[in-house]
Amino acid sequence: MIKLALFASGNGTNVQQIAEYFADNDKVKVELIIANKKDAYVRQRAKNLGIDELYYGRDSFYNTNIVLEELEKRGIDFIILAGFLWLIPKNLLTSYNNRIINIHPALLPQYGGKGMYGHNVHKAVIANKEKESGITIHYVNEHYDQGQIIFQAKCDISPNDTADDLAAKIHELEKEHFPKVIESIVISQ
Repeated sequence: MIKLALFASGNGTNVQQIAEYFADNDKVKVELIIANKKDAYVRQRAKNLGIDELYYGRDSFYNTNIVLEELEKRGIDFIILAGFLWLIPKNLLTSYNNRIINIHPALLPQYGGKGMYGHNVHKAVIANKEKESGITIHYVNEHYDQGQIIFQAKCDISPNDTADDLAAKIHELEKEHFPKVIESIVISQ
């Protein structure tokens, strides 16, 4: 059984889609959800889904091995970032080399980097009058949104689209592709 840990910072819609996708899978299991905000709704989603969840603050995440030790104790094979807004520390990058996967709500390398997440990305894309956007699924390295690209999917942007319209299109791409791409990666390695 391939075990996944999902890291999230907020609402957890991608976490829920991933967990539901793998709920009846006999090869891949969502073992743990880790949040970096005490009041993140993703923690409640985890409870509703019957998946163990843990919270870690900034100090324990960056200045100890407590997260790595927990992942190792549970036999976690891959870390999936699903709306997780912190850089991953070196100890996790080293131990999970090419086994940490992120999704970004734009076509990298454009609209990536610090501060470019969620609605910030959609507003920037619309402000620049882009004709298309999409999602990028990539491996994680020590820099925001600069890891090797695994998969991209595109959507058209109409001249009258707002950032909210674009967000809806991006959510559909995430829902359609992220769990399937995760499955293909973790089973093939």
